[in-house]
Amino acid sequence: MGLSPQTPKARFARLSSNAGRAEPACPAFVDAHHTNPPHETECHRMQYPVGQPLPPAHPPMPVDPTTAPVAVLLIGPAGAGKTTAARHWADTRRVPTAHISLDDVREWVRAGFADPQAGWNDRSEAQYRLARRTCGFAARNFLANGISCILDDAVFPDRPAVGLGGWKRHIGPGLLPVVLLPGLDVVLERNAERRGNRRLGDEEVARIHGRMAGWYGSGLPIIDNSQQDVATTARLIDEAVARSFATPPAW
Repeated sequence: MGLSPQTPKARFARLSSNAGRAEPACPAFVDAHHTNPPHETECHRMQYPVGQPLPPAHPPMPVDPTTAPVAVLLIGPAGAGKTTAARHWADTRRVPTAHISLDDVREWVRAGFADPQAGWNDRSEAQYRLARRTCGFAARNFLANGISCILDDAVFPDRPAVGLGGWKRHIGPGLLPVVLLPGLDVVLERNAERRGNRRLGDEEVARIHGRMAGWYGSGLPIIDNSQQDVATTARLIDEAVARSFATPPAW
């Protein structure tokens, strides 16, 4: 026998008989960003009292700095061993990593190259800025494709126009600066082994080294690699990057 449709009176009687029954248990799901909170039932009011923050649905996963794509800027005076250490660090990581040397990019300009030996002027600053933008563009593209990168440059703490701010603009706030600052005697010895326009006069090297001492007290990680070989220096860079991941420096 078929079921007869309920009359309005019968439906009202059925709803009235359920009025005293308990509400079904509410779901425990809460959206991770709390942008769509649960329906305001008595059950949810008891679980999440007014004024109390909702617990996150999923705790953030820890990031492993040895495998995550990172951009490291290795800073130091001429003769600090930046390029050698950066290349070794990039060669020995467990994940794809590129090395970008600002000096190499500057020397892409052949005719009309603003030689740093000739001093700092409008032309050399313009070519420096162009090389820095080019390095930043390359770094962003590597990172977008899951490839880490380490850049090296002699960034001065007392020259905001060509300092860290420009690197941060071109690469982003996730850039991790690390300073290599060996003793002056070591820097002079290493500079003497350089060739071409990479080799500077002793007075210029001493002046640059003195200005680099301004990084002390900056909050950036500083590595004195005076007595360290290249492999040890690369390991110290790894440790500095891990510390910066845990507690990002304010710069």
